[in-house]
Amino acid sequence: MTVTLDCRICGGTLHEFFDFGRQPLADAFVTPGDASEEFFHRLAVAMCASCTMVQLLEDVPRERMFRTDYPYLSSGSTAMQEHFRATARYFLDRELRDPGDLVVEFGSNDGIMLDTVARAGRRHLGVEPCAGVAQAAAAKGIRVRNAFFEESTAADVAATEGPAKVIYAANTFSHISYVDSVFRGVDALLAPDGVFVFEDPYMADIIERTSFDQIYDEHFYFFTVRSVQAMAAHYGFELVDVEHLPVHGGEIRYTVARPGARTPSPAVARYLELEKVGRITERSTLDRFASNIESLRATLRGLLERCRDEGRSVVGYGATAKSATLTNYCGIGPDLVSFIADSTPAKQGTLSPGSHIPVRSPEAFADPYPDYALLFAWNHAEEIMRKESRFRDRGGRWILYVPEVRVL
Repeated sequence: MTVTLDCRICGGTLHEFFDFGRQPLADAFVTPGDASEEFFHRLAVAMCASCTMVQLLEDVPRERMFRTDYPYLSSGSTAMQEHFRATARYFLDRELRDPGDLVVEFGSNDGIMLDTVARAGRRHLGVEPCAGVAQAAAAKGIRVRNAFFEESTAADVAATEGPAKVIYAANTFSHISYVDSVFRGVDALLAPDGVFVFEDPYMADIIERTSFDQIYDEHFYFFTVRSVQAMAAHYGFELVDVEHLPVHGGEIRYTVARPGARTPSPAVARYLELEKVGRITERSTLDRFASNIESLRATLRGLLERCRDEGRSVVGYGATAKSATLTNYCGIGPDLVSFIADSTPAKQGTLSPGSHIPVRSPEAFADPYPDYALLFAWNHAEEIMRKESRFRDRGGRWILYVPEVRVL
């Protein structure tokens, strides 16, 4: 692990504003009886006093996080399937009009976005470091390279494929601490009139909704429009558009281009002003965010302890990466949540990272239904509650904790 007190972007001074303590790898589910090798790290988050980029103080080696058996599949959610199909159509309509245009997606996962592009007959390439999900994409006929996206990878792609009209990343760019190498790679691969488009969790939404569970090892940076504008300029690019997205509790889709290649959208100035008025990057705002995190922990633990003391059964729903931060920071274990129901086969039969709550199939959720279900996958609440409508019909109640603890 690398620990730094200087901003990874501009070298400015970092000011720590919250420490979640000792945390496991968020997606490293544990085989029962085999927890001795579990990896832990300090999860602390800070903001740069110069460029305002929010970032972790420690980065975990990428090979530990993005392994061959990485369990997350983008296509596992109906809502995300629809989102990525719409994203592909957006690129096809606006950027990939010529059959010879190339789109390169890094962190392409199981090819959920590129599948639509491929079906439209456009040139494409996924760059995916996790062998298992890369193989899942290849099985669909997606052209994919099993590698990390960095300067050397991008240069090789440029030499073999030519320039890319679009370079895209979804919930990936914020995972990468070495953004200098990524931007050099973008510079080597991007066509003169091309765009680098990435979408990631929006720090303003995280603060407003107290969705602190989005802070975990894989999320190294937490972007705002101001910090992305500064980052792009630092590496010789220009932020030309921003769009707010409702997925994953609130994200921004950023569009970056070579300076002067595109006319910046009015949305950039509008969001910069909104962030200024909202004081998103001021210390007082971050201090209030920290206080809200502590308050939410106390409220949620108190509710779960009352359920336990009253003999009420509580089951978790959705063995998400972000639930690792919540369960470990809040001290939630099998004594408070008996198991977690999850539809991902690779997670079933394992224990959740750090907290060691058993993970079972969704069928176990209804055998029998618990009194309460703690919804870890809160960003898919509508889809899950619709799917599990019988739970409510049978008298079950959902516990949500974003933006505050409440029972439905």
